[in-house]
Amino acid sequence: MIRSSQISSSLMAAVLAVCGVALGASASAADKVTVQLKWLPQAQFAGYYVAQSKGYYKAEGLDVTIKPGGPDISPVQVIAGNGADVVVNWMPDALAAREAGVPLVNIAQVFNQSGLMLTCKKASGVSTPKDFKGKTLGVWYGGNEYPFLNWMAKLGYKTDSDIKILKQGFNVDPLLQNQAACISTMIYNEYWQVVDAGVKESDLVTFFYEKEGVASLEDGLYVLESKLKDPAFVARMGKFLKATFKGWNDAVKNPAEAAKIVVAADTSGSATEKVQKRQMENVAKLITNAGTPKIGYLEPAAFERTVKVLLAAGSSPVIKKDPGKVAYSHAVWEAASK
Repeated sequence: MIRSSQISSSLMAAVLAVCGVALGASASAADKVTVQLKWLPQAQFAGYYVAQSKGYYKAEGLDVTIKPGGPDISPVQVIAGNGADVVVNWMPDALAAREAGVPLVNIAQVFNQSGLMLTCKKASGVSTPKDFKGKTLGVWYGGNEYPFLNWMAKLGYKTDSDIKILKQGFNVDPLLQNQAACISTMIYNEYWQVVDAGVKESDLVTFFYEKEGVASLEDGLYVLESKLKDPAFVARMGKFLKATFKGWNDAVKNPAEAAKIVVAADTSGSATEKVQKRQMENVAKLITNAGTPKIGYLEPAAFERTVKVLLAAGSSPVIKKDPGKVAYSHAVWEAASK
């Protein structure tokens, strides 16, 4: 015969056992993080793919979804609609969005050098910025035009009369077909598309925004300001940064391995290891603090320099006022460094 006290004890033990299992499952459940990229899968984002492929996110207890970008995808719109926890974006677009009402905050700056440049055919008569007058220049829009517009203002060119802007698609056709004297290119991507198309490097002249003194920060990581008020979110994103930086360090150290991982992640099948390896080798030049404790740290001086550049665009500045230190935070980076 079983006494009621024994039944109660047995039931209690069973309940506790079930609760223990539930709590254990909850504790082991991975925290979800969604990151929205600025463009399609390529070595520009190798660090994220490497971190995912090699299990660095999983080791931090994270279930990370990497969402590719594209010509019709705005990282700002995605995060504003709660479609991502964090986005990869260029600072000019992020600060312009902040001023327009989407309070983005930079939590890490992976690329600390700019890869943006204008690539021109020497045959077009362009050898210095003074030769831009009267020429057609290809410019990317969708947030990528801001550094160019600032540069033209610095040079004293009116973009509605002194030069002709061709709203460039994300290809190099305008230069190949002589529709523009110069086009926008990245050191790790479009420049090499021009060369691969048969144009000799000796027939080209390039103008790096970094060298022209009008470079702004690219490929930073941004979150919504309100989310940083949640300690759990900061801790989760700290783990994300820690794993991401590990992925980037590996990618910079071993471009060939990173290329293979990126190609495997490209479901379109358009990426090739040769092209992605070359791209990764050039991307590595933009992450000068890879392999050091400072990787991903946004230097306040670099932020202030970018803001100054964006404010100095004559009658059409990218932003109208200095957003101040609230536009970036080191809290998540510091969490990742612990």
